[in-house]
Amino acid sequence: MVDSSNRTCLTIILAAGEGKRMASDMPKVLHPVAGLPMVCHVLDTAKSAGANDIAVVVGNQAELVSQSVQNHHQQTTTHLQERRSGTAHAVLAARDAVQSGHDDVVVLYGDVPLMKTETIMAARQSLAEGADIVVLGFETQTPTGYGRLIVENDQLTAIREEKDASEDERKITLCNSGIMAFGARHMLSVLDAISNDNAQGEYYLTDAVEVGRSQGLNVVAVEVPEEETLGVNDRVQLAQVEAIWQDRQRKKFMRSGVAMSAPQTICLHHDTLLERDVVLEPNIVFAAGVQVKQGATIRAFSHLEGASVGRGAIVGPYARLRPGAVIGNGSKIGNFVEIKASNIGDGAKVNHLSYVGDSEVGAKANVGAGVVTCNYDGFNKHKTIIGSGAFIGTNSSLVAPVEIGENANTAAGSVITKDVPADSLAIERNKQANLSGKAKSLRKRYADQKAASKK
Repeated sequence: MVDSSNRTCLTIILAAGEGKRMASDMPKVLHPVAGLPMVCHVLDTAKSAGANDIAVVVGNQAELVSQSVQNHHQQTTTHLQERRSGTAHAVLAARDAVQSGHDDVVVLYGDVPLMKTETIMAARQSLAEGADIVVLGFETQTPTGYGRLIVENDQLTAIREEKDASEDERKITLCNSGIMAFGARHMLSVLDAISNDNAQGEYYLTDAVEVGRSQGLNVVAVEVPEEETLGVNDRVQLAQVEAIWQDRQRKKFMRSGVAMSAPQTICLHHDTLLERDVVLEPNIVFAAGVQVKQGATIRAFSHLEGASVGRGAIVGPYARLRPGAVIGNGSKIGNFVEIKASNIGDGAKVNHLSYVGDSEVGAKANVGAGVVTCNYDGFNKHKTIIGSGAFIGTNSSLVAPVEIGENANTAAGSVITKDVPADSLAIERNKQANLSGKAKSLRKRYADQKAASKK
């Protein structure tokens, strides 16, 4: 076997389609799968398959697409297809890149985000072993609508569109994915020879097969799984692709040691990081930028974004971690708790019905039920510091900026507006008054008012 890794590779990604069926103002290839634009998934696959350079052909809303791909991979170049005249015409928009001297050129599509690295490497391996043109095809029991790959004596002789296929050719179940790889030294001579002598007057990349054969080139087909070739043309297909991506990633995590009792209910982001022995209960959403470290448990119906969860920590159920939440090792964040831009120290507890924002909570501190850090004055955010071992009583309001010292306590129901020294108890309450018989007279008054309102 020839080592394909010794060959340089250019990947061309076609991302010029309009995607009108998406019913959206956003370019089709920027619609996200797991929070990442489809075209960026394709960029990542190209890089992992050994692409030395990536050229993206843009058309509709070119500036938006160019900005997105270059933000994702700064070394990516973009090339404008000024008019839509077919897939071969689109590839030739990147002619300068093709002429840059690579061994392999792989043509991918910005709306086909499920292609795996191993599949691209298989196509490159065929080039390394002597193929000049490689077409990726898939087997399907429902080939209607697809171009058929005509293979004779291990050579791909043609791609036959269904409308042009004979009755026997329509029985073929090996179909064209549209994805191709070329030996770079022959590529431009093939593409320049493609004609637009068809009803649409367009230059089709699929014609490269017959043109290549006419030039005596070695043209082959490589079979790949059908799901990898799925393209997105509307939001129904986008949801189908999302479901496949999610299923793949869940299985990947489970095989690496993450426990999921109901994996189909876990929604992952493309950058979610889960270490081994993490336990995920049902119905959890991971948005961007979440890392969960070894042995932590995320309980049901929790939502995490921009957060880090330490080793052995417990989060939820029904918890919300917002950007900047850092949960220490062994800490507990309970039900209906929201944490934002705060560091929760090792072994600290915020167990129920509390909001902690713009805060530092020390190790082994206990934040009681219904506690609120009052961090926003309508104009600016302010910081709350809770020392190690401090105990914040139920329904305390901590009006920032304020600092609670180590091992200090606040009494339940207190509104704390001044710093509390270490080992101190802070109480801020009005004196309770019990008015004898007042409840009875109030009930009579309210009953009379209700009766009067019905007359």
